[in-house]
Amino acid sequence: MHLPKPRTTAAVLAQATAVMLLAAFGLLTVGTGPAAAADGDVSWAVRTPSNNFGSGRQNYTYTLNPGGQLKDGLVVVNHGATPLNLALYAADGFTTKEGQLDLVTPDAKSTGIGAWVHTDRPDVTVGPGQSVEVPFQLTLPDNAAPGDYLGGVVTSLTQASKADGTNVARRVGIRIRLRVGGALKPSLSVEDLQVRYSGTPNPFGKGDATVTYTIRNTGNAIVTARQAVSISGPFGGLNVRAAQIEDSPPLLPGDIWKVSVPVPGVAPAVKLTGTVTLVPLLTDASGSIAPLATVEATTHAWALPWLLLLLLAVISGLLVVTALVPRRWRAKLRENVPIHKPAEHSVSPLDA
Repeated sequence: MHLPKPRTTAAVLAQATAVMLLAAFGLLTVGTGPAAAADGDVSWAVRTPSNNFGSGRQNYTYTLNPGGQLKDGLVVVNHGATPLNLALYAADGFTTKEGQLDLVTPDAKSTGIGAWVHTDRPDVTVGPGQSVEVPFQLTLPDNAAPGDYLGGVVTSLTQASKADGTNVARRVGIRIRLRVGGALKPSLSVEDLQVRYSGTPNPFGKGDATVTYTIRNTGNAIVTARQAVSISGPFGGLNVRAAQIEDSPPLLPGDIWKVSVPVPGVAPAVKLTGTVTLVPLLTDASGSIAPLATVEATTHAWALPWLLLLLLAVISGLLVVTALVPRRWRAKLRENVPIHKPAEHSVSPLDA
């Protein structure tokens, strides 16, 4: 399977079960079904065998209690004209910042599926045009924590690059999704919620806001987050909802997903309230999706209409000046106009 370039979030969600890794010196393709070569990248494919777990499986999906054990296998097919000697190993999975389900590199320490799955051999040789089934065993420790785990079984071939002679490890595998028996506690949280308001030059207009936050899977199940964002003014007025937001990719327990949502048309209502609402979506083994209890988080931000306040200040100043000037004029006039007192008349005896 040829590794495509990094995809958009929409493409990631459309193929969220695919696991693809680009390492510094290697290429990994781990998908939901039989992985095959394309464009001459690799000359082999891997698929699941037909056994008690079924036939034509697209991946490995197990439910096992702590201390349990099961056996399965990986079929490796050589489509090339020369024998292939491939390394075999298991690895834990994680979600990349691009939203892809990924596997840790062989030099990284695995604590889940990568530590619990063991192939019967560390490598396999497959002749041209032939296929070989490699058994593997999954053994859970007695203290395995309940919940969902993701990993994969990988075949790897290291070759010198024709371009510059550096070693390139090409890897192909199939993912393993495991649910360990016990209490399933799916949970999501919203962290680092912030609202930034950019304002508007129009004193009576509306500006744009940006809501940023981090979704963290705080439970023990793989879940997807359905998201909604809104901004409101004091007492819930002037509410503005963001456009529809795509669901997050499937998040493994402990994974995070950073989100930035633009919200246009927000009035500078002095104090804004940003609200993020998440609906965790849990997928069971049959593929059915169940929405869980809503998670909500809020934060506040100041959005002062500075130009409007400045305009009001100017108008208020003019009103004050208008009120004070006539009063001063009247006082000035009183100072400049002489005051004439009535003449005093003496009374003579004759007048009396």
